[in-house]
Amino acid sequence: MLASDRAYASLRDDILNWRIAPGTALSETELALRLGISRTPLRSALARLALEGLVDTSRGRTGVVPDVSAESIAQQFEVREALELQSARLAARRRDPAIFHELVESFAHASTTLADGGTDAYYAVVARFDAAMDDAVGNPAMRAALASVRIHLVRARRLGHDNPERLLRAAAEHRLICEAVRDGDAELAASATAVHLRGSLTTITATLRVRAAAGQLTEDPTTPGQEGA
Repeated sequence: MLASDRAYASLRDDILNWRIAPGTALSETELALRLGISRTPLRSALARLALEGLVDTSRGRTGVVPDVSAESIAQQFEVREALELQSARLAARRRDPAIFHELVESFAHASTTLADGGTDAYYAVVARFDAAMDDAVGNPAMRAALASVRIHLVRARRLGHDNPERLLRAAAEHRLICEAVRDGDAELAASATAVHLRGSLTTITATLRVRAAAGQLTEDPTTPGQEGA
């Protein structure tokens, strides 16, 4: 693996998991020393992260990890809604019904999944759902656009405490989407997706506002939280 690829993967993981907190200025000298690379591959890695929106280079030469705010998340959801509603419609027209029937069953047993495997096991099912939707659509450009939006929600999920009630509601919402896609009902799939996204956004922004009021947004959360997106 190239030095720039290693640096990109390491920094991306640190940012997503809050080991590098929002608002942190990224010193090239310090990062190059820590990662054991020269500045040239480091700058290449930072440029890739900037393209993903995980590093802000608009305020000068030194990159900064952008804040996670209710406004920024709302903006991401505006893009996500436009993409995912169309994705749901296309998936319903192009899907393999058997794949989505299996996902219907998986989301129907979400309470057992959470009890036995915790939130990591639940989010593994969500990852399978995302992959199945992307595969059904079969549009590389849309897949890339959705991946860019989804990545920012990973950071947002670390802001709150686990919310089993929301996760179960989200599982029911995912199940309805899968049923609509399986049955080839494009408009129901889009409508169910819209309901799910609005529920997720409401939960995330409520958590952000509570933490902002408590002055906690710049702290590194000790327990990853899930908003049920």
